[in-house]
Amino acid sequence: MENQFAVTEDYTLSPSVILIYLAVIAVTILIYWKIFTKAGKPGWAALIPIYNLIVLLEIIGRPAWWVILLLIPFVNFIILIIVSIDLAKSFGKSTLFGIGLAFFTIIFGAILAFGDAAYQGPSVLANN
Repeated sequence: MENQFAVTEDYTLSPSVILIYLAVIAVTILIYWKIFTKAGKPGWAALIPIYNLIVLLEIIGRPAWWVILLLIPFVNFIILIIVSIDLAKSFGKSTLFGIGLAFFTIIFGAILAFGDAAYQGPSVLANN
């Protein structure tokens, strides 16, 4: 009897997909490296998982224990939006820019990193 459910498809990724994936990772690291540097933090911190979140939280003035919230499914989505808005405000940008940063990280992150936005610190949050 022939097996009707045999899987014969090959699920390997093409080299072009792998290159695009690696390019997106490289650009994201470059963006966060530049943002960290603008905020007076070491750029290399963008390379280290979890530590890069701690540095990001320091930049926006949030407590380091928020890293735990970023690791909880569904909660992390809301926290990511808050962190993005706070990051935008720390660089003098609007709440709408922060929402764009949350959903289109590479585009808005590049604008933040390579544009003329200067780091103003988390004290900006108290003024808004």
